[in-house]
Amino acid sequence: MASSTSVVLAALFANGAIAVLKFGGYLLTGSPAMLSETYHSISDTGNQVFLLVGIKYGAQEATREHPFGHGKAQFFYSLLVSVMLFGIAGWESARHGLSALREGGVHRAADDVTLLGQTFDPVYVNYAVLLGAIGFESYALWKAYQGISRQMDEYGWTTLREAFEKTSDVTTLTALTEDTIALAGAGIALFGVYLTRTTGNPMYDAGSALLIGLMLMGFALALAWQNKRLILGESLPKDDEDELRAIVADWDGVTELVDLRTVYFGAEQLLVTADVAFDPDLEAAAITDRITEIELALMDHDDQIEKVYIEIET
Repeated sequence: MASSTSVVLAALFANGAIAVLKFGGYLLTGSPAMLSETYHSISDTGNQVFLLVGIKYGAQEATREHPFGHGKAQFFYSLLVSVMLFGIAGWESARHGLSALREGGVHRAADDVTLLGQTFDPVYVNYAVLLGAIGFESYALWKAYQGISRQMDEYGWTTLREAFEKTSDVTTLTALTEDTIALAGAGIALFGVYLTRTTGNPMYDAGSALLIGLMLMGFALALAWQNKRLILGESLPKDDEDELRAIVADWDGVTELVDLRTVYFGAEQLLVTADVAFDPDLEAAAITDRITEIELALMDHDDQIEKVYIEIET
């Protein structure tokens, strides 16, 4: 949890500062790409607030109304983030870029700016802001990558794609996704602004704004899909669940594992239920001891497991 919070805070401060700088660049140059990036950073800043709310709310203790705690709050708030990423940043960026393309490019940029007695082309503000954004986003992405790498090492995942499909820590997953597309978006915007400045063709700037919007919407849909699987109650991947089945089925005194089910009820919080048939010659006290031993063995095997319920089958 602490790792997720630090990842989100790093992204929050980076995106808040970048949003202000990007908007200043847009006011000076009228660049569609800069406006798209402003939408993007504003949305990302709001998204980090949602993620922090999800972390705080999800950490609340279990109550009678929520006997398994509030862990799924992180899934819900991460889903809101994907909707915002699509609806605000993605849609508005794409719409503005398409509009600029139809109008033949960017609006007229501001005249040269004089600062501290020096006159310069305001496009250099865009260069400076976007290069600064790339630096800030690289730091935030590094923090998010550290968080997901910890999970990859812990659970033996070999690729980021595998981690994306299997992790239940949607807060770190969302931050990693946001920071990746933020870094890509800043790079695309910088390239578009540079090409427009070099060639004099405003279509490059407008086209980069449209491309950023489409990219944002695509990643938002992928992120929403990952949150949907957890909100609906996804189980452990089959290979991991089979390891749990083997532990129970091979335990001394167990004659048959009738059924075993797993479900996430929070980020890295797993519930396991099992229907188990024991040797009929075992006494009640011995069966109780076996159940306790199995529960501890399962929790020791996977530290995500917080609740184990074993039903005796006759």
